[in-house]
This record gives sequence, structure tokens and C-alpha cells, in this order.
Amino acid sequence: MPLPIVETPKYTVTIPSTKKTIEIRPYLVKEEKVLMIALESSDSKSILQAVKDVVRACTFEKINPNDLSIVDLEYLFLKLRAVSVGETANVQLKCQNESCGQMVETAIDLNSIETTRGADVSNKIQLTDKVGVIMQPITVKALNRLDAEGKPKSEAVMQMIAASIEAIYDENAVHRSEDQTPEDLTKFIDSLSSSHLNKIRQWIEAQPKLSKDVEYTCKKCGKPSKLTLNGLQAFFA
Repeated sequence: MPLPIVETPKYTVTIPSTKKTIEIRPYLVKEEKVLMIALESSDSKSILQAVKDVVRACTFEKINPNDLSIVDLEYLFLKLRAVSVGETANVQLKCQNESCGQMVETAIDLNSIETTRGADVSNKIQLTDKVGVIMQPITVKALNRLDAEGKPKSEAVMQMIAASIEAIYDENAVHRSEDQTPEDLTKFIDSLSSSHLNKIRQWIEAQPKLSKDVEYTCKKCGKPSKLTLNGLQAFFA
């Protein structure tokens, strides 16, 4: 007689950027093992691949993680973590008293974490009278193509900027980034002035992100502290 199979419950979640409601299920032991192995490796690419695999499986393969923006992928995984392991995560936060520096364990309600964004900035940025760029959220697919590990921070930033540019336009044509070589995109970015680059950075900084204001009190010195946590990794540190 075959062993019984435990049925998993279904939940609904709304993808932040598209407002599309989808069904999810908790991740299983076999999927949690994959996550644990990836986390133990401390390899960012392995961790990203594990998160993608879990999101794909737990959305009944109706979501292709590569098509998601980074914040949508992080949000979905956060919701999966809440229904799979528990709605509370304990994180270690440093006391903000410089003379103390004690690590404080703080519980965070995962369901209270939402996506936030900065100022409303148009994705069409006019750089000069004739030239401008059209920006796009960095997708997981674009992140997969980035090879910033081990490279100087300035080079990694340039790669992120290139991945955020959907198209470059002038008075004659629109040039899609996907049709250009990495070398040509780098050459274009290198030709920008500091003021041009700041306009692009402002758009990137205004993009949605997971965010939560956390208040906690150090048990050693008694000082109350407040931090804003951003990004998926911050909530499982």
C-alpha cells in the first residue's frame, strides 16, 4: 500500500508591480533543502537560482521568475517564507549606540513588510536637447547576465545602470539596449556627464524595494534604536 501524500494549502498573493493575483503554496522539505544548501554555499548566483526554483515551483510553474523584476521576486519569496516557515523572522541588528555595538535579536512580522518607492520619477529621462534614455526596472533575467562579482564597485554600478536602460533615443531613432553590444552601452554611459548620471541614479533610487522601519532596544545598554531595513537579505540577516 503506497504511503499517503500530504496535501499542501493554497494561498493568494498580489504581485506588486502588475497587481496580478496568483496562487502560491508553501515550499516543501525538498525545496527547503535546496535553499539551505545554497545559503550555506554563500554563493550569490546559487542563492538566486535556488530562490528562482522555489518561486517557480510554488507558483505551480505559472510564473517565470526571469520575467519578474527583482523586487517582485523578493516579495514573492518573502510571502512564500511566511506561509512555509512562519510569519515571524528573527534578525540580528546592531545597537546604534557607538560605544556599545551589541547585536540585538529582533522579531519582524514578515506580513508587515511591503514594497515602497521614492519620488515619482518619469522613466523617460531627457539628457540633452536631442538625446535621452528610457529606463526599465532590472529584471531577474538581466541580473543573471550581470557579472559584477569581484569587480570594483564603480564597474558594478555601471553594469547596473546599463541593465536599467531599456532604450536610448535621439531625434532620428530609438535604439533598444538589447540590440546593442555591451561595449557600445559602456561607451555611451562613459560619455555621460555627472549631471546626466545623477538623473539616472535618481530614477534607480526611486524604484520599489522591500522596506521596513524597525524599532528595538538594546538589552545591554538600554538604548532604543531605529533602522530601516531594505531588500530581502536584510530580513534574514
